[in-house]
Amino acid sequence: MTSPAYEISHEWEEPQELMDLLDQIREQHPEIDVAKVRYAYYMAEQAHAGQTRDSGEPYITHPLAVARILAELEMDEDTIVAALLHDVIEDTETSRESISKQFGSDVLALIEGVTKLKFQNLLEGSDVQRARAESTRAAENLRKMLLAMAKDFRVIIIKLADRLHNMQTLDALPPVKRTRIANETLDIYAPLAARLGIWDVKWQLEDAAFHALHPREFEEVKELVAKSHRQRESEIQRAIVTLRERLERKGMRHVEIAGRPKHLYSIFQKMVKQRRSFDDIHDLLALRVIVDEVSDCYLALGVVHELWMPIPGLFYDYIAKPKPNGYQSLHTKVMGYNGEPLEVQIRTKAMHRVAEHGVASHWAYKEGKIELTEAARLARLREQLFDWSSDAKMSSDFLRSLSTDLFSEQVFVFTPKGDVLDLPKESTPVDFAFRVHTQLGLTIVGAKVNGVMVPLNSKLQNGDVVQLITRSNATPSMDWMEFVKSAHARSKLKAYFRRNSREVDAERGKDSVARELKTQGADPKMMLTEDRISAILPHFDGCAEAIDLFAKVGSGVLSAFSVAARLRGPETEAKPADTIHTSKSREGRLTVTSDGVDNMLVKRARCCDPIPGDDVKGYVTRGRGIIIHRTICPNAAKMIQAEPERLLDLDWPKDGETHSVQLKITTVNRQGLLADVSTVFGEQKANISWAKIKTLQNNTAEIEIAIDVTDIDHLAQVMNRLSNYSDVISVLRMFGRTSGR
Repeated sequence: MTSPAYEISHEWEEPQELMDLLDQIREQHPEIDVAKVRYAYYMAEQAHAGQTRDSGEPYITHPLAVARILAELEMDEDTIVAALLHDVIEDTETSRESISKQFGSDVLALIEGVTKLKFQNLLEGSDVQRARAESTRAAENLRKMLLAMAKDFRVIIIKLADRLHNMQTLDALPPVKRTRIANETLDIYAPLAARLGIWDVKWQLEDAAFHALHPREFEEVKELVAKSHRQRESEIQRAIVTLRERLERKGMRHVEIAGRPKHLYSIFQKMVKQRRSFDDIHDLLALRVIVDEVSDCYLALGVVHELWMPIPGLFYDYIAKPKPNGYQSLHTKVMGYNGEPLEVQIRTKAMHRVAEHGVASHWAYKEGKIELTEAARLARLREQLFDWSSDAKMSSDFLRSLSTDLFSEQVFVFTPKGDVLDLPKESTPVDFAFRVHTQLGLTIVGAKVNGVMVPLNSKLQNGDVVQLITRSNATPSMDWMEFVKSAHARSKLKAYFRRNSREVDAERGKDSVARELKTQGADPKMMLTEDRISAILPHFDGCAEAIDLFAKVGSGVLSAFSVAARLRGPETEAKPADTIHTSKSREGRLTVTSDGVDNMLVKRARCCDPIPGDDVKGYVTRGRGIIIHRTICPNAAKMIQAEPERLLDLDWPKDGETHSVQLKITTVNRQGLLADVSTVFGEQKANISWAKIKTLQNNTAEIEIAIDVTDIDHLAQVMNRLSNYSDVISVLRMFGRTSGR
């Protein structure tokens, strides 16, 4: 009987595929609310009515297949319900409110976690721009998904199942789209499944992508493996029978032994990377032994080593020291029959479930509560996910961070307490310190590896035990940027150097305001009080604290004159002299009206390169018209003291014309950075007039560049966009100059 809460039309017939899914769920979890799952299918079928996939099949076949995959992973009912409904918000008129009301907030959160962001389609632009837009779209969707995954790992499990079924039905797509999705699967989703320990899904994703990208090689390897398996079938069966008999003599009767198939993509990778032919790959034979208790694992290991000669250096105890994703097993390689290497994996049933399903295994009903050690490991992984998603501000930085920290080859090292941490290969003690805690990374002064003091740029190896030495008043060195490997450590270091630079700017800006107050006849001590500064902050955009205000003055974004005038108050602000109103302008000449005088020659001062929107002053020259200076220009300050009667306050509105401005960009010196910076100027429509690049010794570089912008707002957009790059330490507007271009 259907629950009253899930009302289904009497005319609706339950399809056989749904019956099979419900039978599978009942077998695994007898206590599950089958009516809830049935109604989720019914709701999805009604919502997707009339929709078809690229293959021409009814769309409902896709969410049903995703639910079947998740049922095989023994996921809970909310995950299966969310899988059945995972596309209804994105592709149908179904509301979030109706899902929440019918299935609860947890199901809604899971669906929203896998729902892609809405982007406006790029209808115009070059192929390169379209490709960049597509890359940005993919990166931002992945970032959104990782943030949702950090809150609930079931989000990524649903997404992996969704991707797996899409890969299984990839042939229906056009070649270009098929290739893009297959590459994305190999680059992102398969490594992500591996990181979460969901090996069963990982292998299937890789083999499906291999088939899509290299169909001829896939068929060749498949045939070679099948032929090899037929030839060695008798050897595998002989090894299984022999091992089972010996284990039974030891009293171990409830043991599962089976041959482990070698996955096609891993064989292909070994052939390509090691430049070996198929005949030279001798580790195709593998046995998997599954026992009841942990103690049985070591007993079985002893039996294996009694039967066959172990190969030195190829034994790994992942039970005593599990991998960061929770994987546990004993691995040994021995010389089998006919001198062929034979790999043997030994684990318990619980370990096998984790080995196949990884994070997904913790939502199986029969598991109950997650153990404290597993909860701590998942908490560390959540922290990493938040870091990956928040450290990089730009999509390109985010993808680079993932490829470096999440998907690259890894090294496994230990804390003095025995906790294992995974880091990118060739990581250093500095990377290790930032991985443990940001404050440790900022205050590290030394490190011991396996009890021996080592330089901070030493490369860590698998199994190293790292002990950090810190000092509370220590600070990072810019030289560290030369050798740190992880994107996380680079991001934290860069943020520190940027913050430190901001503090220097703020100090310089405060001194400038104090000098300006003295020039205006005011006492800085009386004016620069906390109350007065707080009162004027709302008058300046982006200034929530005093440090924001003074940093903008120190970097040249705001003038000390305007801040000082605000501090003194409107009753003491300098009264403007005759105002010049512009009616038309172009670089080098402005048509203005001032007290009835038309067509007066007006020029931009080359010493400070003012632009519309700046606080400016006009200096009336003798016979050369008016020269416009920024108020913070040192030359203007001298003129105020020497000839104040020749200075005019100007009203320079936005005119749509472009004007040259010079910037100094301090960056981490990495390959391809100049191309990324140039892309920003192109996207912001700021033409480059000239550029000069200087490489510094501490792995940084300075880019001095002149660009054409329309006004102060346009300039701010360009500078903000540049500042968002994780490798850009600072962006400063320079005063003009007359040489060196």
